[in-house]
Amino acid sequence: MTTILDHWVGGAPWTGASERTSPVYNPALGTVQKELRLATAADIDEAVGVASAAWAQWRDASIAKRQGVMFAFRELLNARKQELAEILTSEHGKVLSDALGEIARGMEVVEFACGVGHLTKGAYSENVSTDVDVYTLRQPLGVVGIISPFNFPAMVPLWFFSIALAAGNAVILKPSEKDPSAANWLAALLTEAGLPHGVLNVVHGDKEAVDALLHHPDVAAISFVGSTPIAKYVYETATGAGKRVQALGGAKNHMLVLPDADLDLAADAAVNAGFGSAGERCMAISVVLAVDTVADELVAKISERMATLRTGDGTRGCDMGPLITRQHRDKVASYIDVAAADGAAVVVDGRGVEVDGEADGFWLGPTLIDKVPTSSSVYRDEIFGPVLSVVRVAGYEEGLGIINGSPYGNGTAIFTNDGGAARRFQREARVGMIGINVPIPVPVAYHSFGGWKASLFGDAKAYGPHGFEFFTAEKAITSRWLDPSHGGLNLGFPQHT
Repeated sequence: MTTILDHWVGGAPWTGASERTSPVYNPALGTVQKELRLATAADIDEAVGVASAAWAQWRDASIAKRQGVMFAFRELLNARKQELAEILTSEHGKVLSDALGEIARGMEVVEFACGVGHLTKGAYSENVSTDVDVYTLRQPLGVVGIISPFNFPAMVPLWFFSIALAAGNAVILKPSEKDPSAANWLAALLTEAGLPHGVLNVVHGDKEAVDALLHHPDVAAISFVGSTPIAKYVYETATGAGKRVQALGGAKNHMLVLPDADLDLAADAAVNAGFGSAGERCMAISVVLAVDTVADELVAKISERMATLRTGDGTRGCDMGPLITRQHRDKVASYIDVAAADGAAVVVDGRGVEVDGEADGFWLGPTLIDKVPTSSSVYRDEIFGPVLSVVRVAGYEEGLGIINGSPYGNGTAIFTNDGGAARRFQREARVGMIGINVPIPVPVAYHSFGGWKASLFGDAKAYGPHGFEFFTAEKAITSRWLDPSHGGLNLGFPQHT
């Protein structure tokens, strides 16, 4: 009998009223491993009610209490991260080492959130007018919704709920229905760490659940990560309903390689950034902009390194695992034929890869396509798979023009040994996160993560200072404590005497 994964509401598994379910696959095996309950709008409403009741107590919990829970959660997570990594590998397909790396990046934000006392301090101005003081407070919003993607089923929730909870909010987490178990596991661990029941709830579902969160009058804010079209929909819908929204969208990240670059370093970076997590990450390098004079050598070095990669089951010590679903694998693979039809050169075709895994897994090996025209959909689309395109350029100016002409602006990188070129690039590239000889420039937890243009809707980035600003509202208080001998009423404005 197939296992059914329930929601997590009120500190325990919860079935809800809906009888709809959705299959959850092991992508390395190509088989269904469990069924997932899908919430109705009524289920969302009930979960929000539980969260609202729990928030009434959690918002008044001391900073020391909230810090204590987050510290305990961090210790439990660190002790049991292998268990979580195995869950990620079984449902997403990423190799165990990559899963552990995902958890480590999520834990950085948990550790950052433990500094809530410092990060939510207000400001105080004494005697702004005679006997009048002004100060500010940061207070939690209430119940907040988090809608997380399939590619980082642990890290992205950790990025958002760690800060939301530390700041005193209650949370409804709606994870991807493709790999949902990590969310329940994290919720149970938080309960073990001492989080009161109902403060973090996990409700599974599809568009019906998402729309219910976006429209619910008692949900104050929405955090989202996903594709650009859905990010735009979430932003427009939720802001239309009067909510605060941070919506991180898709990307098409470029890596510009100048002639003076260390080509071995650049080739290593292109392979790691292009094929890690099977290319299913919004910060993956999907386009290498190679200056003509070094392009042939760079393509050869990348191809050599790709030949050493093992594709297969993530539990077998392979370098790259399967894609998330059969449908997604087929869509990504279809771009290889498109590339050939558009005049590009398919240097390495991942469709013929020999895998260390079961035949029915959702496999596509690392793929390298050279001389891709920028008019091709292979260049324009966010493929979200292990397909690395090489676009040849005459030099810095042409490469920068292509980057700035992209509708996306998530991450980009330059590889060079010229400090002047690097400094100019960091100033001129119209992209939110810049790498200099670093292919995936994801900021550490005490800076904030987010792109420009169609990669971010709204002005609130994830975690870091932006995170605490997003999950709290500032309140200004103007105060006067009169001396008993003030001499009677005065209905006029304060005088600067």
